[in-house]
Amino acid sequence: MEGVIPVPDPPDTPSGPDPAADGRRWEQLITEAQTALPVELPALVDRCASALGLGTVLIYLADLQQRLLIPLDEALESLPVDRSSAGWAYRTISPRVADADDGLIVWMPLLDGAERLGVLAVRVTSLDGVLMRRVRMLAHLFAMIISSKRAYSDWLAARTRTAPMGLPAEMVRAFLPPRTIGSSRCVSTAVLEPAYGIAGDAFDHTVVKHELHTMILDGMGHDLIAGLTTSVAMAAARNTRRGGGDLTDIVGSVDQALAQWLPDHFCTGVLCRLDTETGVLRWVNCGHPPPLLIRDDRVLAGALDSSPQPPLGLAGPLAPAARQIHETKLEPDDCVLLYTDGVVEARDANGAEFGLDRFTEFIIHSNVAGQRPAEVLRLLIHAIFDYQRNQLRDDATIVLFEWRPRPQ
Repeated sequence: MEGVIPVPDPPDTPSGPDPAADGRRWEQLITEAQTALPVELPALVDRCASALGLGTVLIYLADLQQRLLIPLDEALESLPVDRSSAGWAYRTISPRVADADDGLIVWMPLLDGAERLGVLAVRVTSLDGVLMRRVRMLAHLFAMIISSKRAYSDWLAARTRTAPMGLPAEMVRAFLPPRTIGSSRCVSTAVLEPAYGIAGDAFDHTVVKHELHTMILDGMGHDLIAGLTTSVAMAAARNTRRGGGDLTDIVGSVDQALAQWLPDHFCTGVLCRLDTETGVLRWVNCGHPPPLLIRDDRVLAGALDSSPQPPLGLAGPLAPAARQIHETKLEPDDCVLLYTDGVVEARDANGAEFGLDRFTEFIIHSNVAGQRPAEVLRLLIHAIFDYQRNQLRDDATIVLFEWRPRPQ
């Protein structure tokens, strides 16, 4: 089970001659984990593994673009996500067992809820069901530890970067949520490129009780002010959400905040609210490409189109009198795609656009092939990046969310 701290019990964990001593040892290790510096995690995970009767352990975290798995041990080399046993475990969210000179290596995914953080490499001399449960418990524990520490650790942030980051990108990324969030009823995942040079694009998603809120933004321009515009928009939306406001209140607060603090700047965007109990989707489109609805492996053309509305943040006579909120009801396993124009307008060497058809076909074919949503977007954003020869002319951002209701 996700999020369970592994507390030893006699049937499943090593029990020495003094079970009370085992309990005290785990209490000490968990207490130490709360105060350990991120740079001390490689040593701590080995001590926890020893308490579980496992061998040595290495921690690998995915880089910002999800192309590499980077070890926290700075003396080791990174591993490719697309061509390694470690990468297979990361891509599929499944353990992978590989032969080693002195036994076996279990590559176990590190998951923070629905978000893929990286993998553990756990050495064992042999493997059975009990040891596999211990490896899985160790991964659960350290996923929580890493997630709690990365919020304030510049070292962890720097460790997962492979290039210098521009100031606008640094500012926007300070506001971005995790790439993937979810519950038993829904999942939302997002990607954004260029990873180190974004400025005007941003996304947001969160779960409020039984509601999934998602948002995609495209700021005017491609500079620090564009990043500031989308950052203010995200802050205004969160402020109103956390105050209990509905979708109408949220879009109104974004309009007001931008008109007040950045009156000469605006951004386009789509804001959505999905009731994960009923499947009712409400959305507002502010001058942005319309969302796409994928059902039964095909795009329902025009299903989420709506009448044009002005961008967010327009003041004075250009300000809309009232925002139109639209509503529809999703069916189980429906997918909704939000994207910025940099996705479909990416051009190859001959000037041909990546295009909406290629974009949606990639999503559908990946879904049919059984890829999970986060992996679908990872592959897609790499395909777009490669299509434009690693030189995007504009930010490209995609948000994909699915409704997965519980069986009745």
